[in-house]
Amino acid sequence: MAPSILLGPALYFRGEQGDRWRLSALFVLDGETEPFDLRVDGVTLPVPPRHLARWRDRHVWRFDFAVPRGLRDTEVAYGFADGPNWTLTVPGRTGQPRIAYVSCNGVEREDRLAGLDQPRNARWSDLLARHGEQRFHLLLQGGDQLYADAVWREGPLLGGWRKRYAKGKAEGEFTQPMAEEAKDFYFANYMGGWGQPETAAVMAAIPSVMMWDDHDVFDGWGSHPEEELRHPVVQGVYGAARHHFSLFQLGSGLDSLPECVWGGPVGTFTQGFRIGEVGIFAPDLRSERTPAQVMSAATWSLLPEWLDRFKGCRHLLLMSSVPLLFADTAGLERAIRRLPVRTGFEDDLRDQWRSPAHAEEWRRFLSLLIDFSRRTGCRVTALSGEIHAGGRGLLRGGGVEMWQLIASGVVHPPPGRLPAFALERMAAWRDRPLDGYTLEMPPFPESGKRIIRQRNWLSLIFDNRGQIHARWAAEGTPEGYSQTI
Repeated sequence: MAPSILLGPALYFRGEQGDRWRLSALFVLDGETEPFDLRVDGVTLPVPPRHLARWRDRHVWRFDFAVPRGLRDTEVAYGFADGPNWTLTVPGRTGQPRIAYVSCNGVEREDRLAGLDQPRNARWSDLLARHGEQRFHLLLQGGDQLYADAVWREGPLLGGWRKRYAKGKAEGEFTQPMAEEAKDFYFANYMGGWGQPETAAVMAAIPSVMMWDDHDVFDGWGSHPEEELRHPVVQGVYGAARHHFSLFQLGSGLDSLPECVWGGPVGTFTQGFRIGEVGIFAPDLRSERTPAQVMSAATWSLLPEWLDRFKGCRHLLLMSSVPLLFADTAGLERAIRRLPVRTGFEDDLRDQWRSPAHAEEWRRFLSLLIDFSRRTGCRVTALSGEIHAGGRGLLRGGGVEMWQLIASGVVHPPPGRLPAFALERMAAWRDRPLDGYTLEMPPFPESGKRIIRQRNWLSLIFDNRGQIHARWAAEGTPEGYSQTI
């Protein structure tokens, strides 16, 4: 009997191993019956299931397999005997990976989607249609795959605690009923968000690499006051978010992280991959975040060695959930901080690399990347989302050129006209963040503007000369926006 599939398959990229393309597929099934082995084209033996977790009467299973790579792209069918089957594309050994990038797959409140001209998942549909033409090999998901802000609204226990905390009357214990409410919330939200037909179809066809950002926990995680972040109830909710991120976005338990999670020994989800001459590096910018730091001393000590693993690469794609090369937001943050009332933007501004609280770390990170690029000849390109708009940044100096590509959101609505105008004005400023280096956000030739105020996703195609052709597939703009690196 075919399994009763509640969610899945969701494909995960596990890395290149010789001439094999290593993948995992995750399913959530109804009931306790163990599923049949998975059948995969090119894999000689049936792939057995591995049980990951159970919540209520739902069971999470994973299948791990490695597909041999031919000289050229191969269409690979996988699925269950006498049951459903799906197809993915494995890149040939002589080619370069074709990559899609998305971020911000949701919204703080669903009613914000009511005013959109196109359906909620129109960009996912567009990505799926483009995949039918170009056959993407990888899907990079740059943060906010889940919008979990309602964890403080939907549950009576956590919602009630939050109201009491705001009045200074909250107790300190994270109770077992609270823990169950948090687990129910996160599990249900992954099931609902990833169960959307358009999203599910893409994730079954293109293996993902995912990093998290604040909304995968709840809005502003890591940028709230330290006293609040350390509160046992807030820590309990964070623990539930962390467990479900590992389960759904990494396809693993916290005690058995895959090899591609380099940060596991220091308690983070930092990931790294090498695919021929292309490296992908996704540092965890949330697990260790506080109002005063982005990464811990332990992570900083490991960064040089992690970067050196990409020696010999021609390109390094650096996933930074918050844009690395972006307009200086420090002045705006200081101005808002002086206001007598909260505006709601305080946490968003503290999240930015260019917040005064993180500016020293930002310059340190830039210096590390510049030194790596100069020593190795590897070009570094940052990929980011978070700002709910598209854009580009360019750092230049000392013989190094580093691009920033911003794409968001695949579901989240674009900013209103006034915030977009403010972003456009800030993006026009050119500054010198380091001696001998200039940073700018150039306008797009297609529009004359620096900010794409439309929902969008990004494709990255390598040509035979090693150049990256980036294209923003923006809503309502069939021709899109492009950049060659």
